[in-house]
Amino acid sequence: MAHLILRRLLLAIPLLFIVSVLTFVLTNLGPGDPAATILGNSATPESIAALNHQLGLDRSIAVQYWNWLHAALSGDLGTSVVTSQSVGQAISQRLGATLSLVMLSTLVAVVIGVGLGLVSALRGGILGRVTDILSIGGYVIPNFWLGLLLVYFFSVSLGWLPATGYVSPADSIGEWIRSMVLPVLALSVMGITGVAKQTRDALREVMSREFITALRADGFPEWQIILRHGLRNAAIPIVTVTGVLFIGMFGGTVLIESVFVVPGIGGLAVTSAQTGDFQSLQGVAVVFGLVVVGANLAVDLLYGWFNPKVRVQ
Repeated sequence: MAHLILRRLLLAIPLLFIVSVLTFVLTNLGPGDPAATILGNSATPESIAALNHQLGLDRSIAVQYWNWLHAALSGDLGTSVVTSQSVGQAISQRLGATLSLVMLSTLVAVVIGVGLGLVSALRGGILGRVTDILSIGGYVIPNFWLGLLLVYFFSVSLGWLPATGYVSPADSIGEWIRSMVLPVLALSVMGITGVAKQTRDALREVMSREFITALRADGFPEWQIILRHGLRNAAIPIVTVTGVLFIGMFGGTVLIESVFVVPGIGGLAVTSAQTGDFQSLQGVAVVFGLVVVGANLAVDLLYGWFNPKVRVQ
């Protein structure tokens, strides 16, 4: 297992390098001029050129990237050219809100999805067809549109939950939960349907194997067969779809955080792109890359736990 972890970490190095290079090049080649944004509409070409020189933005992309990489390797993601705030500080202030949203949404998707898939696999019939329909609907319905509907129904019409905003759990656990209910529901619907369908298909395939028949013939209780043997053998595809879901939810936070005014790094990415704040956008991309690496490593570790053969590969 240690060899597997080391190999995955070594593979993460070129992945993060490629992500950082692509992000840096694309953001610098894109439209927009941070200096012009900072100085405003009254800026002259001379003042813009002077500020670009002061910020080092008139240098070649290769030189700018090398300077950024040298600082990043020491833990410094740079300073925002728009707000003059440390990029690392800006991300750390917003990371908690995004992690709360993504982790809660993943938890809700897995718990409800596995439950629906389990019932669908064992009952079948109309419940299985309903799961298929919900799966298609979950992928088709945009999460930001669903979020607006949830706001209208639960906040505007009923007044049960806050429409926007985020409360840190350090301030109030109860208010934190209330502020997370609607964005978590909006973000997790697609995940619920995906996990439910994957669980149903994987469990039905496992329950049709010969060793399940043998366990039943030996008199094992049905619940024990399902939970200890059926779900464990069906866990690999469920873990796979959960890992993909977790990574995909980070991308989904960009719109969800905008709808519910959650101060997360998705909103920081949008603001940075709009203002031409390339340093902050670069930092967000690196954090997303680290999330992908961490999620893939967690999936590999779960593979090894559910299937001991993976540990020796």
